[in-house]
Amino acid sequence: MKFSFAKPSLPASGVLAVTVAADRSLGLIGRELDQKTGGALARAMAAARFNGKKDETLTLLAPAGTELDRILLVGIGKSADLTDLILQAAGGAVAVALDKVADEASLLVELPEGATLSPAAAAAEVAFGAQLRSYKFDKYRTNDRKSDKKEPKPSLRKLTLLVEDDGAAKAAFKKLDTLADAIRFTRDLVSEPANVIYPESLAEKTKELEQFGVEVEILDQKKLRKIGMGALLGVAQGSAFEPRVVVMRWNGNPEADDKRPVAFIGKGVTFDSGGISIKGAAGMEDMKWDMGGSATVIGTMYALAARKAKVNAIGIVGLVENMPSGTAQRPGDIVTSLSGQTIEVINTDAEGRLVLADCLWYAQDVYKPKLMIDLATLTGAVIVALGHEHAGLFANDDDLAMNLTAAGLKVGQPVWRMPLGDAYDKEIESPAADMKNTGSGGGAGSIVGAQFLKRFVNEVPWAHIDIAGVAWAKKDGATVPKGASAFGVRLLDRFVAEFHEA
Repeated sequence: MKFSFAKPSLPASGVLAVTVAADRSLGLIGRELDQKTGGALARAMAAARFNGKKDETLTLLAPAGTELDRILLVGIGKSADLTDLILQAAGGAVAVALDKVADEASLLVELPEGATLSPAAAAAEVAFGAQLRSYKFDKYRTNDRKSDKKEPKPSLRKLTLLVEDDGAAKAAFKKLDTLADAIRFTRDLVSEPANVIYPESLAEKTKELEQFGVEVEILDQKKLRKIGMGALLGVAQGSAFEPRVVVMRWNGNPEADDKRPVAFIGKGVTFDSGGISIKGAAGMEDMKWDMGGSATVIGTMYALAARKAKVNAIGIVGLVENMPSGTAQRPGDIVTSLSGQTIEVINTDAEGRLVLADCLWYAQDVYKPKLMIDLATLTGAVIVALGHEHAGLFANDDDLAMNLTAAGLKVGQPVWRMPLGDAYDKEIESPAADMKNTGSGGGAGSIVGAQFLKRFVNEVPWAHIDIAGVAWAKKDGATVPKGASAFGVRLLDRFVAEFHEA
């Protein structure tokens, strides 16, 4: 969708959306529109019991007194409660309500008295929400592209935001639009089927970040064997696709006193059949998005570099496919990780932690980061604990955990901290190796998975974010349509901006 900004005035025709505050409060031009239509807006709001609360919408068709085709009223709530997230949700509501009914539309952004955000900043946030919500992954739907005698279905392609300081709004939106591009790139990666996105092809996609100045290094199977990533290689050995590890470097603050980078590590299992410990058939098609953690890391590096963030950052993703075959890893196999620690593989479907173990060790051993954050669709157990509302957060550092939690709340990507401890660590003790890759069946599966990862961290401040419940939206949200969510990109971008940027 294309966005533009203009001075507020009533359009002569077409479709117009108007923000309405609580208690049916219209702005100056909104009231002018109501008068021009003979009070149609006020009557419609009263009849429909529309009060201007957040998440409320109301459509008027062909209102008398104007040449407009329709007017959409969008609630934004009370001024005291107005936040950027509410405005983004309003933008998302506009995108949904007007899609398939108009090619172009205008949106009048007027705020209630007492609002802390400027109208220009508010307009930018509304546009950002519309951009996020309008995402579609339909590249393989050929029926939508076939021409016939019928008129093609309209689709909202251009939205003009009407706001007094249109120049300031345009400048504010430019930064948000860059972030939206990174989110869209991430969603595309997660949405692609596993016959399109596999370790080698996903590694090649990371090269698109070079246009922003990111240095990309791809480690192939030969290199991984040479350096000793035995845990990751064990997961990959059943697939016809060879594994890859990608290192992305963004040196955005070369003059920093502390040049150590922040490091992001992502699990990239491009398809997870479970291996020899094979999953059930129902829902297995969802396992194309078991690389969601790696996509978030790639998207985060995209966002940081595209906006020229003043930070030194490293992104490392371990890319494998977990398949059953004659060469596949077996339950009971013992592998030697890059750290030198040995792992007894009890369940080949607990593969993501094996991939992350080698990538975490590589990150801290080679790049000496000031902190590490890994993201992974690691366990179904975190869904049992938190559903699809929060990601699970595990950390060995309280400040890091608090900062991630704060950043998540500000962007609508909440995380919930869960415990670590020696009692859980005992669950992965093995009589045959240094550890095993699953617990003894005593529950707390997501905690045990995090405890396993902690053994490959040493003293570096570290956080593990289990995004299994939030990487893929099962239903439409305010700014996230059903499908790939790109959870974590906004969180990490805000985390860097607030706590680690010069």
